[in-house]
Amino acid sequence: MSRVLVVEDERHLANGLRFNLEAEGYDVETLETGDDALTRLAADGPLVDVLVLDVMLPGKDGFTVISELRRNGRFIPALMLTARGHPDDILKGFAAGADDYLTKPFELAILIARIRGLLRRRDWWRTGELPAPQPTTSGAREEPDRYTFGKLKDKTVDFNLLNLEVRGQRFPLTLMEANVLRYLIRHEGRPVSRKAMLEDVWDLQEGTDTRPIDNFIVRLRRYIEDDPTGPRHLLTVRGVGYRFIAVPEAQR
Repeated sequence: MSRVLVVEDERHLANGLRFNLEAEGYDVETLETGDDALTRLAADGPLVDVLVLDVMLPGKDGFTVISELRRNGRFIPALMLTARGHPDDILKGFAAGADDYLTKPFELAILIARIRGLLRRRDWWRTGELPAPQPTTSGAREEPDRYTFGKLKDKTVDFNLLNLEVRGQRFPLTLMEANVLRYLIRHEGRPVSRKAMLEDVWDLQEGTDTRPIDNFIVRLRRYIEDDPTGPRHLLTVRGVGYRFIAVPEAQR
């Protein structure tokens, strides 16, 4: 039975979520503050499989909670809930390390579907087992969603398992980190504007703060680059955005 930790200070909503998630077969805990959530997740209690986290909490807010978890190497799948649906807030949640984001009020069926999706990705990452490949329209079977790059082919990103292997070391990725990297890889060798990334990766319109995009690139460089201060794969295109290079020219 999967365990869901709901961190929500509106008691009636927390109780409603507990009731409905338990009816779906989940083991559910509820807490009311961000500090309590961090304490619970740092303790040696029962394993939490999914975190459902409100943004506006007493004490440490949801953004701070998820940031601290990721900084401490805790990659528990996290779904953020908020009444703040402004694009900047959504980007801020993803930049902090959230895997998904749901704006209140929401349909219960959508919340449950999002939780199931997070659990599937968690299971793929833990076991290393991919779901069975699905037939394409031509009847052929798709290959696992992996991409290998670098002169020595020593860097591999697996978009299904949400991990990046660099020189034998594995880095778990959040869903949005993987989506950003996938988008840049699809446009390998070509400059990609921040505006295009906002629209195509996050489905947000121009005018939204683009700084969270820069934060994603900084994190990805820490994983990928030999020297993040002198990147060779994730290049800055001044005044435009970024460009991905699979094999840097100096290594060819």
